[in-house]
Amino acid sequence: MKNRDFVPKVLECVDAEDRINRANSNNMLLASAVVVWEWLNEHGRWRPYSPAVSHQIEAAIRSSDPRGGSVVLGQVDSRLSPYIIDLQSMHQFRQDTGTIRPVRRSFYDPASGPGQGWQWEWENDAGTWTPYDMEVAIAIESAHSRQQPCLDLTPLGFCYLIDFQNMTQVNRQSQRCRRIQRRADMAYPIVSGPLPVPKGGGVGASGGLTGPCSCQQCMLVLSVKANTGGGIQTLGRRSLTMQRPKNSAPPPSKSLSPSKSATLGRGQQQNANSSYYQTLPHGLAISKNTASQRVNAHVPTVPVKNLNGSSPVHPALAGITGILMSAAALPVCLTRPPKLVLHPPPVSKSDVKPVPGFGHCCRKTTKKQARKGKTPEEVVKKYLQKVKSPPEEDCTICMEPLGGPSGYKGPGVGPVSRAESVGRLAQCGHQYHFQCLVAMYNNGNKDGSLQCPTCKTIYGVKTGNQPAGKMEYHVIPHSLPGHPDCKTIRIIYNIPPGIQGPEHPNPGKPFTARGFPRHCYLPDSEKGRKVLRLLLVAWDRRLIFSVGTSSTTGESDTVIWNEVHHKTEFGSNLTGHGFPDPGHLDNVLEELRAQAVRVNPY
Repeated sequence: MKNRDFVPKVLECVDAEDRINRANSNNMLLASAVVVWEWLNEHGRWRPYSPAVSHQIEAAIRSSDPRGGSVVLGQVDSRLSPYIIDLQSMHQFRQDTGTIRPVRRSFYDPASGPGQGWQWEWENDAGTWTPYDMEVAIAIESAHSRQQPCLDLTPLGFCYLIDFQNMTQVNRQSQRCRRIQRRADMAYPIVSGPLPVPKGGGVGASGGLTGPCSCQQCMLVLSVKANTGGGIQTLGRRSLTMQRPKNSAPPPSKSLSPSKSATLGRGQQQNANSSYYQTLPHGLAISKNTASQRVNAHVPTVPVKNLNGSSPVHPALAGITGILMSAAALPVCLTRPPKLVLHPPPVSKSDVKPVPGFGHCCRKTTKKQARKGKTPEEVVKKYLQKVKSPPEEDCTICMEPLGGPSGYKGPGVGPVSRAESVGRLAQCGHQYHFQCLVAMYNNGNKDGSLQCPTCKTIYGVKTGNQPAGKMEYHVIPHSLPGHPDCKTIRIIYNIPPGIQGPEHPNPGKPFTARGFPRHCYLPDSEKGRKVLRLLLVAWDRRLIFSVGTSSTTGESDTVIWNEVHHKTEFGSNLTGHGFPDPGHLDNVLEELRAQAVRVNPY
């Protein structure tokens, strides 16, 4: 069927579904719920975003492009500058490291702590405050509002006792005591929508919004979530989940005891039958027939837009197709998005080997040492040839005629004779005012090198302003995609945050170092080892990183890559920083050549 014939059919079906929903409206009640956005950490715990971030995400959903969109978290909280939430895949993406984590949209009672603007936090070892998991915070607030003297968190899976009189958290095993605080903050956003009337009458305890939503965002999330091979065990949470039918085995997971559900006030799970409900971010509940577990092999695959944006079918169209086929009791087969593989499988110490031909496995840099000796004028003169008759053209630094005086009037440059007022760079032949070149040198690292502003030819040994840090490198027994015949060189860069020096943009001001340690990969081939040798030269010259403004997050005074590309994705290439990439090694060699890193002194 052609697209122009398909769209009217889709609209006709959606209109029919809307009429059915209106006919069933007598069985729905309007309800409100507090929305809390959360992300999944490496320990399998859902951590809440702040109220301000949740408000930002909700606003983005309401005003997002029908094709889907993303939310830049740094616009609300500068500490989250590297992070972006992709609303299509419901994942958080860290731009500087490529780390991807699931996110979800959870619903809670408006009368609970997050709905009233109360935050519960504990003091960590650094002396700063860390928020509790949302459901734990709700339990603490509930006990506090009932004026209980203490609360035992053991039923929630935590071996702690909350003492409200002393405002402390006590570890029941080690007896270690930490301070806690109850802090007033912005309330989390509240949304309203239709809620099914339970059989017993009244509003159900789940608090979830299960009204119909036909926006393309919900349809897309449905198609992506349906792509994971089945539902996710709900554990009674009011969140973006799939409830499995009774005859479907849930994945291994730590179940909650009945007392935990009662303490947290969570919703009860629905009775399993031949159909189950899937709750989407906007509250869409779709009854899906699970009687037939066998997928017809002849059903055409409906591609879903994945993280790198490659798809022959528009994601919203794929989502609509999946919904309509499911509603008609037809089997749906969706393509599985490629999986991001940032790191190799675990490697034991005995399997980590030195790089062949290298007698070392670590390199450190220290703070820049002040250079003594030649003045800026002496450095510039070393690379210049005298010009007796300047041509009738402008100096490309000050844009004044070469036959006249320099347009530079700032400090740090003394007067020169007319015979020395113009010079020609010896290698490339470009001509400039001598005073302009001295001023340009004074504004750089003053490391004894000079770079032609026209053709970028470097005179001398160029160094950068990379902060102090450590570079480790070794071979691991795994192969990169596209390089099956060799093992892998793993490079680990580690730079701590610190204070900017005189060579940095804002001397004396702190700088951040996001995403360290950073893991990078090269094939352990002859050319890969050549690239590693030149990277070591660039590291010693402080050219791998710099301090400046991130082009991806907009954060200033932070450690950034410095024009030499690295591969930070081990087993895939979803972010564009992985393998296979046949031209990567040649591109890196060219980038190092542009930094005058051509030879290897080791």
